[in-house]
Amino acid sequence: MLPMNDPHQPSPMDRRDDALERAILDGTRIAVMRRGTEFIVIAERLVLRDGRETIVARHPTTGAPLELRLDDCERIEVIR
Repeated sequence: MLPMNDPHQPSPMDRRDDALERAILDGTRIAVMRRGTEFIVIAERLVLRDGRETIVARHPTTGAPLELRLDDCERIEVIR
């Protein structure tokens, strides 16, 4: 029998969401892996587009806008 998760412990998804929200508030860079490509961006907002959570971001040097849907992302890391 597998042990049950402690309901008082945050799940990995909760920790990821907290880290992403903190990066948006602080204006820090995030690394996002999507379809084998890593994007380094500055996350600006988290919004719903067509019912899907989407990161609205900008390229750190060009300022070009970019939207990344969370369910397409394989990995998200906050760069400190």
